Amino acid sequence: MQAFGSYRGGKMLLLSLGTGLKSALIVDGQIMAMELGHLLGSKRHGYEDLLGKCGGKRLGKNRWPRKVQAVVEDFRAALLPDEIVVGCRQTKRLKKLPPRTRRVNNADAFLGGFRLWDESAPANSPNPYKDLS
Repeated sequence: MQAFGSYRGGKMLLLSLGTGLKSALIVDGQIMAMELGHLLGSKRHGYEDLLGKCGGKRLGKNRWPRKVQAVVEDFRAALLPDEIVVGCRQTKRLKKLPPRTRRVNNADAFLGGFRLWDESAPANSPNPYKDLS
């Protein structure tokens, strides 16, 4: 829902950094759920373990943001999205976002729900609830 609520058009990748890593890709308004967190990001850990809450604790406040930046750039090179958005609780720990990346709000999930049920509204319509967050 958060991906659909923050979608502005084209090809967008959502990376949700919470207890683990959740992801979704939207291409021309069509949502594709993905499980990028299950891919191995190192010899012993999947991306979910590296970028989620446990990875943040293990890597620390200096190494974890650098790992997030590197993984975002790897996904950008592999999936070629027009835009990457990051959201969820752990993104608050990122002082600086990776280049060409935007932070989304959890409230965007509500807009995503409204968009899902509103068949008359285009998926990339402006967010009427943006000023409420």
